[in-house]
Amino acid sequence: MSGRTLPLVLYRLASHAVAPGVPLLFRTRLKRGKEDPARIGERFGKAGLPRPAGRLIWLHAASVGETMSILPLVPPLGEHGSVLLTTGTVTSATLAAQRLPKGAIHQFVPVDLPGPVSRFFHHWQPDLALFCESEIWPNLIMEAHRRRVPVGIINGRMSDRSFRRWSRLPSLSRPLLAPLALLTGQSDADAQRFRALGAPASSPGNLKFDVPPLPFDEAAKAALAQAIGTRPVLLAASTHPGEEEQIIALAKGLTHTLPELLTIIAPRHPQRGEAIAALLASEGTASARRSLGEEPQPGHAFYLADTLGELGLLFSLSTLVLMGGSLVAHGGHNPIEPIKLDCPVVSGPHVANFHDIYADLAAARGVVIAPDAERLHRHVLALLTDAEARAQLGTRGREAIARHEGALKRTLEALRPWLEKR
Repeated sequence: MSGRTLPLVLYRLASHAVAPGVPLLFRTRLKRGKEDPARIGERFGKAGLPRPAGRLIWLHAASVGETMSILPLVPPLGEHGSVLLTTGTVTSATLAAQRLPKGAIHQFVPVDLPGPVSRFFHHWQPDLALFCESEIWPNLIMEAHRRRVPVGIINGRMSDRSFRRWSRLPSLSRPLLAPLALLTGQSDADAQRFRALGAPASSPGNLKFDVPPLPFDEAAKAALAQAIGTRPVLLAASTHPGEEEQIIALAKGLTHTLPELLTIIAPRHPQRGEAIAALLASEGTASARRSLGEEPQPGHAFYLADTLGELGLLFSLSTLVLMGGSLVAHGGHNPIEPIKLDCPVVSGPHVANFHDIYADLAAARGVVIAPDAERLHRHVLALLTDAEARAQLGTRGREAIARHEGALKRTLEALRPWLEKR
């Protein structure tokens, strides 16, 4: 078959070979809370819902961050047909249930094996497939090519490391990327890397700059604001394993100068709440836990916000935000979200996943990136005790973001020929 190079054939053979062991892997994931037991069939291509009649546009995003970036695309895409959104995590499924507009469908993406992929396509029969950022799954994309379904990558991201890896296998990357209908890169550098791999790439900009401010419930804000009172609030947002220990140490050091400080820890994955609560208890710190319906009391130094979909609420009440994923080698998280809710942002050094965004913000002095624990403490303390410095940091951040807005409109323009094509 045209396009079936040896690496792709080997990938498909390897997919068949590992398929018998995949159910065991998913049983383990179920035990760890990483899969939804009521919807596990979707991961094997067994649809949980009927296909709507007419044209179907399929969007795929990996997890929460990618889902947030493409949600603004769903309403305009819905003007051209039904929209199916697939994601790969339980947290992103919960987010989709909360944020998808009426009429849009969510399913878990099938594992990239021939059987599940074939069942998925047989049922859904998409008319257009759009993958978000760096989601390049050979069996899914090749099956779309085989069925003559136009495939695009939107808000494409290709790191230097990924580019080097794909460059070593041009006989794998080119059959996947060269037949794409379109590819819109987050930046000129991303588009250039994709073009070097054979993709028809343009760079309309990063959709993350156009995501509206995160929503929140006003009544919940009023209740939590009353519980917090006038205390300064340091929010550690979207934290990962290995970061909470550093945050606890940082907060304890800050309370020598700011005894009323409330530190909120909001883990990226709320199911880690039990482990973080145990860590706080072992450190001898007084804390409350939001998932249990608790609110911070005057004697609580920490508040564990182990819930989903409430970052907008937490940002709206915070004095300063420390973005998680940046104190360990995870790659950081999106600083645009807090800045759009008027929160000044500090970060650790590990921000590779958002390199261009942080570079632009840093050049505009709209974010503080601390390379080590000592300087993180110094910067956080200075900002928590200087309202004018916080205001200036926030203003510079908002202005830097505003200069990059417009990617949504340009992406839709790039998609227009494929949306209008019947």
